[in-house]
Amino acid sequence: MMTLYIKNMVCSRCVAAVTQELERQGLHPDTVVLGQAVIKEDSLSREQLAALDASLLGLGFERIDDRKARLIESIKNIVIRIIHQGERIHLKINWSSLLSEELHYDYNYLSTLFSSVEGITLEQYIIRQKIERAKELLFYDEWSLSEIADRLGYSSVAHLSSQFKKVTGFSPSEMKKARNVAQSRKPLDRVS
Repeated sequence: MMTLYIKNMVCSRCVAAVTQELERQGLHPDTVVLGQAVIKEDSLSREQLAALDASLLGLGFERIDDRKARLIESIKNIVIRIIHQGERIHLKINWSSLLSEELHYDYNYLSTLFSSVEGITLEQYIIRQKIERAKELLFYDEWSLSEIADRLGYSSVAHLSSQFKKVTGFSPSEMKKARNVAQSRKPLDRVS
């Protein structure tokens, strides 16, 4: 078995697209999850890797070899999974403990590495992901602002509104009224 680390996998459709592409390349995926695919082959030739890289790139993905790049991609996948695929973020979520436990690295190392490579702090990345999720929830108009704040782990609507305005330039109410959320939303892999 061989593990491939793949950048920009942020949703179940990405997992399906990568699985389909691996099969199209004649490979045998065992498991494919956000950020990685385990294939039954023990190794791939340079030609196979080049063909796979080209096809993944054509779909908006990128195979990554570097250990630090894989670690950053893992951090992003954990944040995206919790914010975008979870039911509710607990108000008292401790991101530093959670990331350290899941990745088996000291949080200070993770945070420093993330900032040095991505150009923003890990905290800013988490906030931006939460704001993208808030935009999505505003767009679908299923919950009140109070419910959205609660679902995203904010202590109050004022706290959500303050961060929302700081990131987007609009208050959530202004964004909701304008209904231009779809144009202002970013794909999850483009949030930085």
